[in-house]
Amino acid sequence: MTKYEKGKIVTGCVTGVEKYGIFVGLDEYYSGLIHISEISSGYVRNINDYVNIGETIKVKVLESDDDTFQVKLTIKDIDYRMNRRKRSKIVETPSGFHSLSKELDSWIQEKYQEIIKK
Repeated sequence: MTKYEKGKIVTGCVTGVEKYGIFVGLDEYYSGLIHISEISSGYVRNINDYVNIGETIKVKVLESDDDTFQVKLTIKDIDYRMNRRKRSKIVETPSGFHSLSKELDSWIQEKYQEIIKK
């Protein structure tokens, strides 16, 4: 019996995006392709509008080949986005790395003293 049965919805990680489709890693052995025709019922102008590399998404299995460990996938007609926390942009402080450069020598000396005492 195949590990990824037809019609089953599973999660995977987007590993690549090409003009013709999206590559998805399902586990350490199986990988799949979402052909551009399986992304949306409408016209897909830019695949990058749908997914980002490294993103975890839900996919539906269309076909699975246990000999090659490859799976044909679709995201048509399913809510493929995973609930994920929104990332907030890292805001650099006005001093930037200057505070690090000010303290670095003293931190090195402290650690050095600690080490030679042992």
